[in-house]
Amino acid sequence: MTPFLHRESSEPLYSQLYHWIKNEIEEGRLLPGMKMPSIRQLTAHLKVSRNTVETAYQQLQSEGYLESVPKSGIWVAEIEKPLLHPIVVEHPIRLESKQSSEVLVDFKYGNIDLEKFPLKQWKKCLSDAVDQVFHYGENQGDFALRREISNYLLQSRGVRSTPEQILVTAGTQASMALICRLLALQEKTVAMEEPGYSGVRSVLKDQGCQIEPVPLEKDGLSMEHIQMSKAKAVYLTPSHQFPFGMIMSISKRMRLLKWAYQTGGYIIEDDYDSEFRYRGQPIPSLKSLDEEERVIYLGTFSKSFLPSARLSYIVFPSSLMVQYSRKFAAYKQSASPIIQRAMAMFMQSGEFERHIRRMRKIYQRKHQTLLRSIEQYMGNQVKIVGEKSGLHILLKLKGVTAFELIEAGFQKGVKVYSPSRFWLNPNPENDSYIMLGFGGLSIEEIENGVRLLASCIP
Repeated sequence: MTPFLHRESSEPLYSQLYHWIKNEIEEGRLLPGMKMPSIRQLTAHLKVSRNTVETAYQQLQSEGYLESVPKSGIWVAEIEKPLLHPIVVEHPIRLESKQSSEVLVDFKYGNIDLEKFPLKQWKKCLSDAVDQVFHYGENQGDFALRREISNYLLQSRGVRSTPEQILVTAGTQASMALICRLLALQEKTVAMEEPGYSGVRSVLKDQGCQIEPVPLEKDGLSMEHIQMSKAKAVYLTPSHQFPFGMIMSISKRMRLLKWAYQTGGYIIEDDYDSEFRYRGQPIPSLKSLDEEERVIYLGTFSKSFLPSARLSYIVFPSSLMVQYSRKFAAYKQSASPIIQRAMAMFMQSGEFERHIRRMRKIYQRKHQTLLRSIEQYMGNQVKIVGEKSGLHILLKLKGVTAFELIEAGFQKGVKVYSPSRFWLNPNPENDSYIMLGFGGLSIEEIENGVRLLASCIP
């Protein structure tokens, strides 16, 4: 890999390298699954500073072009098409400023608080499960776990279900792939929020669905667009829109249900982090309002408990469960039966509910610290978006682009991320947002990170 870098150009070397690698990936010359040279190797090969390569790689990873695998290296990632528009750096940041490869604060979304994780109790449940589970397990998932999920959803989200309606899966993407096949959505139109969760969008594309991006309004997706569309199904995150954070109003929820009843369409409700709401009263889930079995409910333990458990679940309408039993009778369970049984015991013991209550308080304190620090250090230089719930917020920037702030922050040891990959059809305004996840950070790290980041805004 030998890009030609113009050392006399006004564009910094890291920016030239970033654009060259990005173009090679988009043009198909660097293929998904190919291993990239290490930072040390590329630094020596190109005879540039380590920071030049590290900064370029960091931006490519944040945008999803590359992925870093611990103890394995850096690899070309699977990317979605249509490809994102190139980001134009209007005011390049000079590398003569203070350079740092040490990450002090990482605002990565998806990290959880490990310091307060009930490791001792979880290890005991795992140990007990190992002594009990030796076979493949039930096709729908461990019955004890499905029973606990059913009870939990009734208490926390008002969702009435039976264990027989619940299917355990190994993640939301696995859930969506199965739903696409069950509903025969290949070559059919599926509507989803714009922007929306790119992981699900990738699945829809892979399953051959025609994606209809639906613009957002202050209280959720545009119902006018849904009603004019030919969608057979709608995927959405109504209780905490991802990534913008707005909550779908009760009136829109009722209109969406009416659309499903009238058209025979299905609503796929992803309730991915409803446990963590910091303002106001929870709005009922769409599933709890559904009277004609048109809502398919998705849940996960990744945000509320542990991402590495790889446990998610689907609550099907009874009629679809009958179809599933016929169509997928030969399919074995994809999630580990041992992890499932351990999770069932963890919930049966009451530890899960205690964990949720404890983490809700902890995350609320972190959330308050984040908002207070932004107000203190950034003031009116940014606008906070989606601050009512969840484990992330967006900042709408003024006077600086996301790319510039990401690069400047990295020079000071702060990693922040662009949400641009969540748009199907990017536009220049997307470059004015950055995403801050705070679940895995301490109070001190949040304060320090915001302070350092604020010093990067002109």
